[in-house]
Order: sequence, then structure tokens, then C-alpha cells
Amino acid sequence: MTLMDTAVWDGLIGSGRTDGDGWTQGSAGTQDVVEPATGENLGTVGLATGDDVRSAATIAAEAQKEWAARKPEERAAVLRRAGQLFEDRAEEIQEWIVREAGSIPPKAGLETHIAANECFDAAALPHHPTGDVLATNEDRWSLARRRPVGVVSVIAPFNFPLILSIRAVAPALALGNAVLLKPDPRTAVSGGVVLARVFEEAGLPTGLLHLLPGGADVGEAVVAAPEVAVVAFTGSTGAGRAIGETCGKLLKRAHLELGGNNALLVLPGADVDAAVSAAAFGSFMHAGQICMTTGRHLVHSSLYDEYVEKLAAKAAALPVGDPHTEQVAVGPLIDDKQAQHCEDIITAAVEAGATVAAGGTRDGRFVRPTVLTDLDRDNRAWAEEIFGPVAPVMRYDTIDEAVALANDCEFGLSIGVLGDVGTAMDIADRLDSGKVHINEQTVSDESQAPFGGTKSSGNGSRVGGAAANIESFTETQWVTLRSTIAGYPF
Repeated sequence: MTLMDTAVWDGLIGSGRTDGDGWTQGSAGTQDVVEPATGENLGTVGLATGDDVRSAATIAAEAQKEWAARKPEERAAVLRRAGQLFEDRAEEIQEWIVREAGSIPPKAGLETHIAANECFDAAALPHHPTGDVLATNEDRWSLARRRPVGVVSVIAPFNFPLILSIRAVAPALALGNAVLLKPDPRTAVSGGVVLARVFEEAGLPTGLLHLLPGGADVGEAVVAAPEVAVVAFTGSTGAGRAIGETCGKLLKRAHLELGGNNALLVLPGADVDAAVSAAAFGSFMHAGQICMTTGRHLVHSSLYDEYVEKLAAKAAALPVGDPHTEQVAVGPLIDDKQAQHCEDIITAAVEAGATVAAGGTRDGRFVRPTVLTDLDRDNRAWAEEIFGPVAPVMRYDTIDEAVALANDCEFGLSIGVLGDVGTAMDIADRLDSGKVHINEQTVSDESQAPFGGTKSSGNGSRVGGAAANIESFTETQWVTLRSTIAGYPF
């Protein structure tokens, strides 16, 4: 039997039950798994309801107690085996990412590579120091120790379904928690079934990881379940605000990684050919469906005309098509709604005065890589996160103007600066962004690096690296110890 044999999970949810089979019927029925490039049905996944979530949360809370009490080496071993499975079964997993998420094969390969690293890095967390010895004014020992939060809900999006699930699931489990995982229904296999099967094969005890695909009602339930202490959400800013509001009312921690409209600054004197290559990757990788996508190109006037000409030529030359059957650079958008949204943005941009230097056309779910010029700050293509393969380009004359334009955005996720390193370092100190990449484009992620944004891009770096993961998925408990019972004046 292969890891992703549909006979195991087709039409089911990962119940995490402790009474035997970890797969069961979802109370909301099933949903087809649709290949965005062709519309072909690849199988079915089960759909959960709020009642399924509440049952899963109860099971998870009970199973978590025993898991947290396990020896650190036992939890670490499960994470190491999971990482090895992501490597050993990479080809099988990547085919699902290509077909279900519309990813080109190199992007699918990146997802399995990072998933393995997330597990290997998480495997070190159980042996990480769990506290501090504190100074005290009393005749006692004073300690601060880290303990698992209990049950963590992970809500993940469609665009990088495996990475954006595993980066929270792996450290949460490693630190002794149970997890309720709600993937986007459009990528419930790549962002859900894959993880459930990997951890099942890795020997994770039952009851600890529950796969709960579904709509907004399931999302609300995994946030509201009383057993859940922390919610890790990656997705749109609108949904993130709603989750943050609910968590605030319920006094739960919310780790929110939200949208972005990221700027790429091209400095005077920059190598235009190299800059255009970086820019095309930043804007057109995975058809622009990345929170870190380069959504705004700021180019010095001395380079502007050459940059636009070469970026337009690069966009026009990129092959677009089905990444499963053709060697392409750009695949489909995830569904008709997203493709229509992208087309609407381009149309509105042109009506507001923008010029199409390349692309601008749509064929079903395929949108040609598009370069737009002659925009102002209020143009929708400049001001909004598009989540499509669109590169709006604007010129600037001074460094102060470039910094002001880069910061003039509701988001603060990622910014790239291309050109003279000294100038770029000075600029970096003035940028309001969770990530700044000098002589790189805006899309970058590593399992050991902090990831997060400012302003409407989220509430800070909540994942990546031991410090962020421990902070995210544990609570601090104060403990004092005396050799004899203390005396009191009562």
C-alpha cells in the first residue's frame, strides 16, 4: 500500500479516534477533489461539521495528557520519522500538490523539502531547555518552566497547503500538544490528508491529530472549542481579523499570518537583467498566489524604461499551462472565482488609466503573466493584494520617495531591495516590514527563520525557529520550592 492510497482515506476525515481506525465518515458528507488545471475529479474527501469538531476536541484534550507525559526522545522520534517519510515519499506527495494545488513540480518539491525540515527541526524541540532558574528575594528556589498549551487549532490556506500546515502542526506536536487541523477544502489532500497519513505511518499515537476539512462553520468551531488554547491561522486579513476578535473574546492566543502587498525596490545602478529575473520570480511564481508575492515594483527612473521592457519580454515568454502534463512556469489559479477576481483587477486597473505592457488575458483558470504600468497609488492593482500573476510597476526619483511608497501600504509582510548593499542597508532601517531581503525578491521561507508581518499582515513572527515555536505553543508556569513549609503571620 502506498502512503496516499485512496482506499485508506477516500471520502473520510481523520477522526483521530482512540478506539481503532483513525478515519471515519464526516457528518457533512463528502466533497470532490478537483484538479484546477483540468477540472478532473481526483477523488473525494470527507467534510466535518461543528459536532465533529467538538468530538475531536474532547478526544484530543484527553490524548494530549499522555502525549505530553511521554519522554522527550519518544516525541522526537515520531517527528524524525515523519520528516524521513516526507523525504522517502516525496514524489508521491508532490504529485498531489501539482494536481490538486496547480503547482509546478519545482514548487511541489520545495513543499516536501521544507515539510521534512520542519519535522527535523521540530524533533529538536522536545530536548530544548524548558525553563529558567529565577532570582528570588525569598529563601526558596524560583523556576519558570514551559508546558504545552494543550490543544492547538491549525487553519491553513490553499496556496502552499503542505508548508503552511506542517509549520504549525510539527512544532505543536513536538512540544506535547494535540492538534485540530482544518485545511482549505480546495486543498484538503495536500494540506490535510498528507499530514494525517505521514504522522499515522510515523507512529503518532491516535487521538492527537484530527483532520477536519470544511467551510466557515468548521473554522468557527475549531476556534471556539473550549479545549483549544491556541489558534494558528494563515490566510486572508479579513478572516484573520474575525478569528482574532473571537480569540480575544474567549481569551485565547491567536497567531495570525495574513495578507501582503509586497514591494520590490530597484535601486539606481542595479543590474537590470538580474533584477528582472528576480522580479519575475517574485510576481509570477505559483501564479502569484503567495502572501509574499511581489505585488509592487518600485524602479528608479534611470532604469524604469529598460526594466519595463525586459520584464514585459520575460512575462510574455513564460509558458503557461497544466503543470502535470506540460513543462510550464505558470500553472492555473486555484478556481474560477480567483481567476475572475484577477481578471477584474486587471480590467479595473486599465479603466483607471493603467497600461498593459504584457499579458492581461485570461483563459479559464489560466491568467497570462501581466505587467502593468502608468498606475497611481489609488489604482486597485497597486493598492490591493491581487493573488494572481500581475506585476504593477511604478517609477520613483529619490530614495526618500521610494521608502515612502514602499511603506504606503496597509500590509507589512516582505520587502526586497535590489542594488547597492550599503544603500539597501540604510533603506532597510526605514522599512515597516516583517521581512527585508537585500538583493533577493520578496518570496523566501526557511523552517529555522522567524516568519510574520506588521500592520495588516498579522500579529508578528509567530512561527519559525525554536524561540518562536516555543513561545507559540507553550505556556509559562512559575514554580517555587522550599525545603520546609514557609512560616506566615496568620
